[in-house]
This record gives sequence, structure tokens and C-alpha cells, in this order.
Amino acid sequence: MKLERIELREIQMPLVSFFETSFGRTTQRRILLVRVFSEGVVGYGEATSPEGPFYNHESTGTAWHILRDFVIPRIFQASIQGPVDAAAILKPIRGHGMAKGAVETALWDLHARQAGKPLHQLLGGSRRSIDCGVSIGIQETVADLIKKIEKEVGAGYQRIKIKIKPGWDLDIVREVRRQFPAILLMCDANSAYTLRDIDLFRRMDEFKLLMIEQPLAWNDIIDHIQLQKAIQTPICLDESILDAEDARKAIDSGACRIINIKLGRVAGHSEAKRVHDVCAAHSIPVWCGGMLEAGIGRAHNIAMSTLQNFCLPGDVSASRRYFHRDIIDPEVEVDSQGRIEVLDGPGIGFEPNMKRIEAVTVRTEMLRP
Repeated sequence: MKLERIELREIQMPLVSFFETSFGRTTQRRILLVRVFSEGVVGYGEATSPEGPFYNHESTGTAWHILRDFVIPRIFQASIQGPVDAAAILKPIRGHGMAKGAVETALWDLHARQAGKPLHQLLGGSRRSIDCGVSIGIQETVADLIKKIEKEVGAGYQRIKIKIKPGWDLDIVREVRRQFPAILLMCDANSAYTLRDIDLFRRMDEFKLLMIEQPLAWNDIIDHIQLQKAIQTPICLDESILDAEDARKAIDSGACRIINIKLGRVAGHSEAKRVHDVCAAHSIPVWCGGMLEAGIGRAHNIAMSTLQNFCLPGDVSASRRYFHRDIIDPEVEVDSQGRIEVLDGPGIGFEPNMKRIEAVTVRTEMLRP
């Protein structure tokens, strides 16, 4: 794999509506794209880092710095034969999985395009369609939340995830469950609680939730063991799981019963596959989490979600839920049954629309060996 140059590009895209979690509100996405050039073929990746260091330590600004000054130079210096080499080459850089994952996923797309095969096939995926859920942020009022849930249930989405935080939790979940007694419902706390809130989570057992995602500290496994023992609802770990070893330790210790896999959090497809395989070996279901990705990141999520153990509806949803116009053709669409059909074109299966990308670009830099 002869790499001739790598382009780093920042785009800015306003969201259709604000998205709020326990750590803040997002109205516009600052997204880094990576293009890897080799012998007339281009591979595309996307850094899933948020605007500020609140989900984890990464941000759009830090990802640009780490990519430009550390990740891309190491890739150029190495004799890389394929995308599976990237993890070992980048291992000396501690953390910064979202920056690493932007290049690693671009290399996978490049590899698949050079082979003339769909990326999902090279990853070993077997699913022909992806079951979709939606993530709904914290709203101004309960009535606003109910309206959004009604809309998404009407659109066919198979699972509803609502964000919670202290003061927006038990009563909100109770009202949602009262109005929607039959839906697959889950909560995402984004690390907003502590073990002092065990009684709150015991009370949530009555609502028959599919799971509660990352209720305790973003880097914790130990306290989640105690919480999982105390409640019936399955705990799903997200921020705590950075690689397959973290997944093994969490499963062996009983800290969770479900794991969310995010490409950026685990630094790309290779490690995502390893996390998937560890979970499958222990009969722990996984699903694909979302980071408000644009089309390139969304397409990579679809490819990853074709792996067999992605057996719960993920956060991969239609482009139009987030952006007035996405940066790929065709845009991601969800059918009336809440599914995305997997495309069989080479690479990620969707074509980046460079005219649209140029229109939302705010800075770019071309790096060469």
C-alpha cells in the first residue's frame, strides 16, 4: 500500500435541531475528514471527536493536532502493507482513539476500494440490513420529548434511547413508559451519576428498560460491578471500553451485560472487531453507538454493524435526522421497518460528494511523506 499523500480537512455543519446530553448542548458539528491517496484511489475516514473534551479527552482541535503532528507522520514513516498494520504503528501514541480511528478507517476504505470489494465484506460482516434505533437528547420540556418519540416511532425506528441527567431522569422515564408501554426503551446517562444514586436505578427497574448506558464515571468499571449487582436492568458500558481487554475485564467482573462499540472510541475497525469477538465469545450483545457523525462516519458505522454480534438496534439512523444535506451520495435512509439496507459498492458503499464537502470546509492541509 503506497501512500502518496493524506489530506486533513475540517468541515462545519449545523444540526437540524440541537442535541443535548448531561454534559452540554451541540448545535453545530465541527468534523475532521481524512482522505488517503494511493495510486489513483482515495480512501475516506472521519474523526468522531466532539467539539469539546466532555465525552472523553478528545476534541476537534486536539484531533487535528494529533493527526497532523503525530498520527499521519507515523503512518508515513512506517512500511504499511494494509489497514491492519495501523493499530500497531499507532500504539505508541497513548489514547486519542478518535484521531487514530480517522486514519485507520480511511485506510480500510482505501484497501476495500483497491480490491474492488465492499468494506463490510472485508470486515467479515454478514448482515444485509441494519436494525436502527434513535438517540433523543434532553429536551426543553417533557411534551417536546414525547413529540419527538412519537415522530421516531412513527418513522419505524426499532429502539428509542433518551438521554438522562440528575433532575431529568425518573419522572421523565416514567412518563415516557406510560405513554409508550411497548417500545424498546433505554436510557443513556453519559456518566452523570455515582453509587449514591443506586436507589434511583433500582426504581428504574420497574420500567423494563432494554439497558441503562454508562450511568457511572466515564473511566470506571469497578463501581459498575456494584451497581449491576444491585439492579435488574442491564448496564451497557460505552466510555469505559477502549479496547478488547477493557471489554474482557468488564465482562469477567460482571460490570455490564451489554457493550456499545464506537469506532472512534476504540481507534478503528480492527479493534472494534476484536471487541466484537470478545463479546460474542461471552454471549454479550453489542450495538453501534453514534457520535453525530456526518455521512462518511455513518457509512463506516454501517459496515461495522454488519458483523454478526451487532444484534441490538444501534444509533445509526437517517442522515436527515441530523443534517439538512449530508456529504455522501446517496444519503443514508431508513425504511419504514427501521432498517438500513447494506450497499455493495466498493469501500464504504457511499460516494463522498466533494462539491458539498468543499462548500462546508473551513480549513484543509495536505500532508506528504
